[in-house]
Amino acid sequence: MILERLDTREVDWDLLDAFHDRVVFQTRQWVEFIADSQTAEPIIAAVNDGGGRPIGYFTGLLVRRYGLSLLGSPLPGWTTSFLGFNLEPGVSRRAATEALLEFAFGELRCAHLELRDRNLPAAEVEGLGFDATPWRGLEVDLDRPEDEIFASFKSECRTAIRKADKQGVVVEEAEGPGFADEFYPQLVDVFEKQSLAPPYDAERIRTLIRHVHPSGRLLLLRARDAGGRCVATGIFPALNRSMHFLAGASWRDAQRLRPNEALTWHAMRHWRERGIRVCDLGGYMDYKRKYGGEEVHLPFLRRSRSAPVAALRGVARAAFDARQRLRGRLRS
Repeated sequence: MILERLDTREVDWDLLDAFHDRVVFQTRQWVEFIADSQTAEPIIAAVNDGGGRPIGYFTGLLVRRYGLSLLGSPLPGWTTSFLGFNLEPGVSRRAATEALLEFAFGELRCAHLELRDRNLPAAEVEGLGFDATPWRGLEVDLDRPEDEIFASFKSECRTAIRKADKQGVVVEEAEGPGFADEFYPQLVDVFEKQSLAPPYDAERIRTLIRHVHPSGRLLLLRARDAGGRCVATGIFPALNRSMHFLAGASWRDAQRLRPNEALTWHAMRHWRERGIRVCDLGGYMDYKRKYGGEEVHLPFLRRSRSAPVAALRGVARAAFDARQRLRGRLRS
């Protein structure tokens, strides 16, 4: 296989979006959001077989940091989940990944590559020189009757949703970049509870909304209490078979109303009615177990051209984490 870079102005995005394994983070609007917020260069490449026929596509973005070219599909901190490949049924993801290595370190002359593909297990890339960080997620099967999905939630979750309704909590759709001004202060409040600071600013959310919300693939929700106050917010993108819990926040003094569970349940029903069959809860956390999802185990893959570059990546990540902790302490 060979990867052939495409001119993003000439990409047939509808063709790519029709792939069975396509997720919302690979769409044109989401790629443009990353490019805008990260000063990144989109890299869309056709995966060609030995005869030059396209049998799939790769989505990533190129950034330059510390004088080095880094290819992320995606990179940490992009407010983006899986990118990677879209391939025809039966095409080997290992072979496509081998072609990606040649493309990244050859044609693009990258110093570092990171890959997070929803359909690429660690066993399939053994021996290719990647460092792998295990990732554990939770997915809820929405391809069931609504009452069956609700019954699969833990009793505490079902009780919370009923309580929100009895307390007069109302969930409604929102729109426009101004939603960030409701969401972000609540997010800060959530992080301050842990003496941390959010990993991005409100402008990141405004940029996301400007690029993606007009496509109809980004659900913005707010929950109001009985008095009309916005007490919780959530962001849920979706495409094809899968929806994703991207971010949620609420005021601590209103959590007794259980608006977060009401938001997530509303989002599941909204996207299920529009043909979505899987809810990705956005990584494993104990509190997400209450939605009754099945565990998913996949790797985050990274490979550098040299050991010093790999070490620099580790130092940069540690510095970012330390900076976030410091910002959180200064806020508290």
